[in-house]
Amino acid sequence: NFKIAEELAKILPFELTGDQKKAISEIVSDMNSPRMMNRLLQGDVGSGKTIVSVVAMYFNKISGYQSALMAPTEILATQHYNNIKKILGDKVNVELLIGSLTKKEKKVLYEKLETGEIDIIIGTHALIQEDVKYYNLGLVVTDEQHRFGVNQRANLKNKGMMPDVLYMSATPIPRTFALTVYGDMDISIIKEMPKGRMPIK
Repeated sequence: NFKIAEELAKILPFELTGDQKKAISEIVSDMNSPRMMNRLLQGDVGSGKTIVSVVAMYFNKISGYQSALMAPTEILATQHYNNIKKILGDKVNVELLIGSLTKKEKKVLYEKLETGEIDIIIGTHALIQEDVKYYNLGLVVTDEQHRFGVNQRANLKNKGMMPDVLYMSATPIPRTFALTVYGDMDISIIKEMPKGRMPIK
């Protein structure tokens, strides 16, 4: 945990909430274990789930692996990209892969992904299509509107990859229901709001 705190101090200009720290600790522990992570990160809009996922992707990069963050729309993917660039700056090579790119631009990104030049790739479901090849994908972060199902896992498995998976959701899901919907999954919950956030109506 000391190592985690030390690394976080390098990248985050603000203090995390207790719940965020606990979630990060659970996620990093999963990522260090030999089994595949299958974790749901739950918390209201504005509770700071994205920061937790950014930290997870940063640790994944330190461990020498690539991360993919899937958003349901190109607009959201672009927002994530801008936020992550702001937080991580030039410490990590972050790229955006969306449908509106030209064929040539996509080809360049595909090559960079395959050679391991990209640490974090952000985009829509296109990130796990057949023609996208990764150098060493270690973590997939996915948004609640983009439920990462059995088919997608099979798709990655066929590419010889078994990445950790972190789902983010703002919908409060009772544990029993979550197990029915998502299968055998661990759950981290963020209830505490970061300082200065307005209450949610």
